[in-house]
Amino acid sequence: MKKTIAILIVTSTLLISCGGDKREEVATLPAIAVKVAGISETDSSPYVSASGKIEAENSANLSTRMMGFVTKVNVKVGQKVTKGQLLVSVNNTDLQAKKAQVDASIIQAQAAYNNAKKDYDRFVNLFAQQSASQKELDDMTARYEMAKAGLEAAKQMRNEINAQFAYSNISAPFNGVVTNTFVKEGDMANPGMPLVSVEGAKKLQVTAMVSESDIASITNGMKVKVLVKSLGTEVNGTVSEVSLSAKNTGGQYLVKIDLDKTDAKILSGMFVNVQFPVEKKANVTTSDVVLVPESALVKQGQLTGIYTIGANNTAILRWLRLGKTFGNQVEVLSGLNNKEQYIVSAEGKLFNGAKIQLAN
Repeated sequence: MKKTIAILIVTSTLLISCGGDKREEVATLPAIAVKVAGISETDSSPYVSASGKIEAENSANLSTRMMGFVTKVNVKVGQKVTKGQLLVSVNNTDLQAKKAQVDASIIQAQAAYNNAKKDYDRFVNLFAQQSASQKELDDMTARYEMAKAGLEAAKQMRNEINAQFAYSNISAPFNGVVTNTFVKEGDMANPGMPLVSVEGAKKLQVTAMVSESDIASITNGMKVKVLVKSLGTEVNGTVSEVSLSAKNTGGQYLVKIDLDKTDAKILSGMFVNVQFPVEKKANVTTSDVVLVPESALVKQGQLTGIYTIGANNTAILRWLRLGKTFGNQVEVLSGLNNKEQYIVSAEGKLFNGAKIQLAN
């Protein structure tokens, strides 16, 4: 009995010692730079404001309608491309074989058409000289029309093959920047599967969600101020679209703002705060709907959470219950309120209790 008690005491001592060593080890680690979003204190501004995200006005995920191996990826992420530039090539050996067959059928149909036309012209002259009967002319006319239709059908088959070649060579639909490549050489491309994504480099816009109490005051053409949170830069913008329905956005109304002149530091994906030149209405309760970017979520098995900021600038993993998805944002039903800050991105691997510091 005494021996058992001694073993338990030693084991407990070791566990306490290990826990203390772990805490000391965490304390000595350098702070991880993070970017946060959310509202941590009451907004004292008398004007209506909304959080949003910068996006390219033109963006596209390019795919193919055919199945085949990717033979060449001609671009890299971040590379600037021009309209019509070749981005991805898909193996088209079977199309080349079909094209050869169609070309041969066109030659055959052309020869049959030429022969039928000569016979038709000759019988027209013979009929005019009363040297051929009406029945013979009708038969020759039918043969001529069939040969003509056969040639046209063969030419349309060639047009179809040429259209399919366009899906084996994926080109940029507009001038822009490659934001992602989803395949590499040797991968199998399937119909509808994204191969590469491109965003227009010229114009940027902001998508923001406005509460139902304020949306009636927002109009197209309204001039707004846009604060880029990560840069601390303010730029001007103009409201270009105002949604009139919140059916699929959880009680929030989508508003798009075209940005005026921007510098090279402002990039697609940055979070912003939009200030509208509209005074807040008195005695109006703000919406409790909480939307967070999907990229900020942390998944462990069937659990989904988000890192929040705890005491002494530490990262705290908070488990969430999620609702509907609206584009790249997810509704939070419980686990986070609209007054709390959460971590959007980090320059290192986060864990519970990790020391953090806000990135400039």
